[in-house]
Formats: sequence, structure tokens, C-alpha cells
Amino acid sequence: MNGTMLQGFSWYLPSDGSHWRRLAEQAPSFAYEGITAVWLPPAYKGEKGAADVGYGVYDTYDLGEFDQKGTVRTKYGTRAEYEAAIRALQASGIQALADVVLNQRLGADGCEDVRAQEVAGGNRGEKIGAPQTISAWTRFSFPGRAGRYSDFAWDWRCFHGVDWDERSRRKAIFLFDGKRWDDAVERAENGNYDYLMGADVDVNDPRVFDELVRWGCWYVDACGLDGFRLDALKHIDRGFYLRWLDAVRKHAGRELFCVGEYWGRTADELLAYLGNERAMSLFDVPLHYNLYRASCSNGNEDLSRIFSGTLVERDPVHAVTFAENHDTQPGQALQSFVQTWFKPAAYALILLREAGYPCVFYGDLYGMPNGGNIPAVAELPLLMEIRRRFAYGTQHDFLDAPDVIGWTREGDDEHEGSGVAVVLTDRDGGEKRMFVGERHAGERWGCVVGEQEDVTVGADGWATFRTLGGRLSVFLPERTADALEHDRVLRRIRREMAEDTEEMRA
Repeated sequence: MNGTMLQGFSWYLPSDGSHWRRLAEQAPSFAYEGITAVWLPPAYKGEKGAADVGYGVYDTYDLGEFDQKGTVRTKYGTRAEYEAAIRALQASGIQALADVVLNQRLGADGCEDVRAQEVAGGNRGEKIGAPQTISAWTRFSFPGRAGRYSDFAWDWRCFHGVDWDERSRRKAIFLFDGKRWDDAVERAENGNYDYLMGADVDVNDPRVFDELVRWGCWYVDACGLDGFRLDALKHIDRGFYLRWLDAVRKHAGRELFCVGEYWGRTADELLAYLGNERAMSLFDVPLHYNLYRASCSNGNEDLSRIFSGTLVERDPVHAVTFAENHDTQPGQALQSFVQTWFKPAAYALILLREAGYPCVFYGDLYGMPNGGNIPAVAELPLLMEIRRRFAYGTQHDFLDAPDVIGWTREGDDEHEGSGVAVVLTDRDGGEKRMFVGERHAGERWGCVVGEQEDVTVGADGWATFRTLGGRLSVFLPERTADALEHDRVLRRIRREMAEDTEEMRA
């Protein structure tokens, strides 16, 4: 089976509390499109209440159940709707992955006077001035929950530091007295990149660690989760998640798939974080940047090196490949949006190859309600279907030219009509002579993505495949291409009939 993950949200979804219901309704179509896991947005209450995307974490036990931060529901809905969405996904054979954000807390219920040392923003090891007493937003008592599920109350001892002094109304980074930044974090940036935002959680404090393990076990049990997406790994002590995952997995008695976000530009950084334990997979950030540069280079990127320096090149088993996510879309801090013209090629490069576990972005599948309403990638559902049904068998790479590259999959006996040929360019149109396997000798192959004429495979299993300038072309065996078009027409007719029925009922 060719697994495909879906990031089941984008940043600018409307804050109308309907997303959990939407995902539950979409679960059957996700399954048909080949989705095997959905990464759900952070489900717990954030500091901005119903408007919080989920990364401004306030109370991880409040999944849209308690009246806190001016709302019971979260941006996405209520706890009951969240659990219903998980059940709907699992009923369609799809894993539900929860977004876990443990680096920071925001929206505290009260301040505390704390002795602290100001440090330089660009070098957190550099002290500024003398130690002082600040008023820090570090008291989290969760009055709306009133001790339900956990009576653990957070105070300043649970954190390393903050970036705001309420007493002086001044923004700066403050390290609390008796605390030190964790060592096993990103060190090339800011001298030590433990601190990111809000009240920085001291995950290695014994009381905090035990509470986070209790919460993780509760979360898995309460919601029947299949795994996690872990946020902001470069800011959290590496040893923490090794211990935390081990404890939660032992409690659950099953593997619990896990993918982490370590925003590193090189494969060496990601491999160093994975270490010998290989306790999780990581998003292939270097590949994303290769795709982004190719889309912005005006044809000057060397496509033969599109996988150079990537995690999928070095460790394909632990690489989750992606073209876009909520942090890279327009308007976000890590904005690096793969340009529209290259997006189909970018998705072909992660979906139609054997290496890596591809993650499709919800905003690319359904469009994004920002930046003038960015449209969906029209070719994406078809590329996903081709992956699910036909992208099998031995792969042959023809990544041997800077402007035109391609690859093929021979297909196998287990998947009827399987086999695929892909050719793409970032400059003028071109062609590739590629081997598709002797099993296809004499067959006609049709272009299902792109506008090329059919080709005939020679007796030796080779054929010449073409593409237009700046375009992607995908070819399938003719009988497969015909069936694909037939299936697409039938699905469109059924969808239109269903819509007509709904209108009649209304």
C-alpha cells in the first residue's frame, strides 16, 4: 500500500467551530483518495479561545469542553465533535494523528514575582544587566476546568523563562533564577534556541515531566489516538521526547506512529536529531526548500539535484515529505510558498516516487481563504489517485539533466494496470527516453496529466516521453488511462446526483 498523510488544516480556516464536523464528513472521500493518516490541528484550548489556531497553548486537557478563554469550543469545534471526527476517520481506515505542542504555554491565569536575568535575544548565553525581580505570567490554575482530569497547577518553577515583564510592561527574554536553558536543542541559532515564545516549559523538571506523561497517556486513552505530530522539536531537549514517547507507547501497548517538526535546513541536522534511536519520523524540510527554490528560480535550479541534501535521500524510511504546510503558506513566519506553476511537479516529486511518506497539505487540496483566496492545486486529487492505484513496482530514475528530469515505475502483479512514467521541466519543453519495463513492451501509454500525445513502448521496454515548457506530464498504460478517465466521469456523475438529491431534500 502507498500510504499518504494529510495535514488536515491550514492556518486561515474560518473560526466557526465547524472543522471537526467537516473532517468527519470528508473521511470517506479521504480514504478513496488514498489518505492513510490525517494530522489533526491542535485540539486543545489556546490563549485566544475560539480564534486560536492551537499553538498558543493554554490548557491541554480542555479539548473544547470547558468555558475558558471566553468559549467552550475551540476554533475547530467541541470535544464531542473532535472525538466523532477521530472515529469517522478510523472507520474509513485512516489513522488520527494529534498535534502535540509542549514547548510553550500562553494566556496564564495570573502573574508571579520571580527573580530573573535578562539575556540577549541573539545570544541567550549573554546576560544583560543585573538580576532583577519581574512579574511573570506563569500561574496556570485553569479555573474553568476546576481540577477535572488533572489538579496539576503550573507556576514559575515549571518554566525556564518568559519574554514579558508585567511589572515594567517591557518585552525581553528573561531566564528565571535557578534555571538554565536545555542543552540538547538547536545551538547554531541564538546561541541556544530553547526559548521560542510565551512561558517556556521546563520539560526536564521532574514534576513537569511526570505531568506531561500523565497527560499523554490520558490523551491517547480519552480519544483513541493512533499517533502524534510533534511541534517545535528544535526548541525542546532531545532526550525529553525519547523518554516521553517511550512512556506513552508502553502505556498504550502499541507503536503510535510519530512524526516530528524539526525545522532544520540540512539533512545532517535532521539525522543528528533522529540519532541511533530512530524513535520517530521527521518532516523533510530540506526537500521543501529545494522545491521552493525550484519554483522561484526562473528555470535556473538544477533539477537533477532536487533530492540532494534531503532526508528522503539519506533516510527514506524516516522521511515525511511535503510541498507545503501551515507555516510556509503566505502570511506566516516561515513563508516559503511553492509557486503555483510548479506545485503539480512538486507533488509529483513526493507522491509518485517510492521513497518517503508524502504529506498533502489541506490548503493545496481545497484552497486557502487568504492571499486573495489561493486556489486548490487542480491536479492534486488525480496525482493522489495515481499514487494509490498505479505507482508501484521497480523505480527507474532519469534525474540526469538540469532542466528536464523523469522517472518510471514498472508496476507489479498485485495492482492491475500499474506502472507510471513522469517527466517534468522548469524551463523549455523537453523529452526523456525512459525504461518502463519489458512487461510493457508494445503498449500504448496515454498522458493523463499534461497535454502530450500517446507514446508506444518499444520491444525493449523503452519509450520517449515529452512535456511542455514549465510543465509536468504523467503517463499511464493506455488501458489504465482509459479506466481512470472512466472512473473520474462516473465519480463526477455520482457527485452531481448526490448534490441534486441534497438540493431536492432542502
